[in-house]
Amino acid sequence: MTAASETSAFYKLCALGAALAILTLLTPIVFKAWGDNAFIALTVPAGVVAFAAARVASMAPSARALWVIFTVAVALRLALLLLDPLLSTDIYRYVWDGRVQAAGINPYRYFPADPALAALRDATIYPNINRADSAVTIYPPVAQIFFLMVTRLGENVTMMRLGFLACEAITVTMIALLLRRLGQPLTRLAAYLWHPLPMWEIANSGHIDALMVALMMVGIWLALGARVLRGAVAVTLGAIAKPFAVFALPALWRPWEWRMPAAVIATALLCYLPYLSVGTGVFGFLTTGYLGEENLRSGNEIWPLEMWRFIFGTHRGDFIVYLVLATLILAALAATAAFRRQRTPETTLADINRLLLTFLLLLSPRHPWYFLAITPFIALRGGATAWAASIGALLLQNEVDWGIYIPLIARKTVLYGAVITAFGYSMWQSRHVTSGMTNYDGNRNQ
Repeated sequence: MTAASETSAFYKLCALGAALAILTLLTPIVFKAWGDNAFIALTVPAGVVAFAAARVASMAPSARALWVIFTVAVALRLALLLLDPLLSTDIYRYVWDGRVQAAGINPYRYFPADPALAALRDATIYPNINRADSAVTIYPPVAQIFFLMVTRLGENVTMMRLGFLACEAITVTMIALLLRRLGQPLTRLAAYLWHPLPMWEIANSGHIDALMVALMMVGIWLALGARVLRGAVAVTLGAIAKPFAVFALPALWRPWEWRMPAAVIATALLCYLPYLSVGTGVFGFLTTGYLGEENLRSGNEIWPLEMWRFIFGTHRGDFIVYLVLATLILAALAATAAFRRQRTPETTLADINRLLLTFLLLLSPRHPWYFLAITPFIALRGGATAWAASIGALLLQNEVDWGIYIPLIARKTVLYGAVITAFGYSMWQSRHVTSGMTNYDGNRNQ
C-alpha cells in the first residue's frame, strides 16, 4: 500500500470518527424528544459507521490510527458517563444491592420495599429501582461481590459505571493481547471501541454484562496461553456474574479431562456459599418471575417460534418442542467445539463466537445489551453475521412508553432478516474466497 493511500485511509478514519461523534452526541437529545425510534434512527447508522471504520482503520498507518480510535472512544464514553442513565434503570438495583450487603443483609432475602430495609432508602437510588415492591435481586453472587466492592468507593450510579468502564478496559486489553497472538493488527480494535452497543450499554446504562464479558475474555486469554484451568475458573466467574459466559467453556475443555469440570463446580459452589442462608432463594428473581416476564415460559416473543406459529398456527406443546430442538442445536455445537481434534486460537474463538451467537438468536432476547457478549468477537473474528446481529440488537431498544410504538416482533423481524441475509452472504462469499484466506468482513468463520 502506498503512502498516499495510507494517508487517504487515515483521513477517512478521521471523518468517520467525526460522524460517529455527531451521531452519538445527538442521540440523547433526540431520544428525549422523540423516544426509542429516534434512538434507533441514530445508533444503527452509528453501527454502520463503526463497521466502515473497522475496514478503513486496517488501511491507515497503525500508530496514527490507534490514536484516533482511542481518542474518539474515550471522549464519547466520558460524554455518555456525564449523562444520567437514559435507557435502563438496572444500575440503581446494582447500587442498592451493594448498599444492602454493606449493611450485613443478604441481598436475596428482601424486596427493596420491604420494611426491614426502610432505613437504607434514600431519595436518589431507591425511587429508581425497578420492581422494588415485587422482586428480590436477580443478579448472581459474582455480580453481588462486584456491587459491594464498587459501592464501598461510592454509592452512586457514576461510580458503578466507572467500575464497568474499568471492566471494559480489561476487555479491550484482552482483545488487544489476543489480536497480537493471532498476528492481527491492533487497529481492529475500532470494531469494538467504536461500536455503539458497548458505548451506550456500558458507559451510559451500565450493565453487569460488562463484568461478565471482561471475566470471559480473561479466561479465554488464559486458556489460549496454556493456562486452561485458570481460564476455566475466570470464565466460570463470568458465568456467575451473568450465565451467558458458560458458552465459552466447551471450546476450552479437553474431552474426558476431569480437572476442568471439577474446577468449574468448585468455583461455583464457593461463590454461592456466602449467600446460602436464604436456601433456594439464592437464585432470586430468576426463578420467581424473570422467565415469565421475558415470556420464556410460553415462547411468546421468541422470534423463530413466533414465525412458525404465524405460518403454521399455535399447537399444543410447540414451545417444548422448540426448547428441545434449541437445546440439541446448542449441544451439537458445544460437542463440536469440545471434540475438535485440531485446535488453534482461531478455531477456539470461532467456536465460542458461534455458540454465543446461536444461543442469543435462539433465545431471541428483548434487550439489546444481551448482545454485548459477542462484541469482542467482532474485533477478533469479524463476520457479516456478527456485525448484523450486534448492530441489529440496537433495534430492541424499548425504554419509553410514549411516541410511535413499533411492535417488538416487527423490530425483531428486521433484526433476524438482517442476520439471515448476512449469513447467506457469508456462505456465498466463502465459496469465492481462496482456501485458507481470512476475510474480515465477509467471514468464513461463522
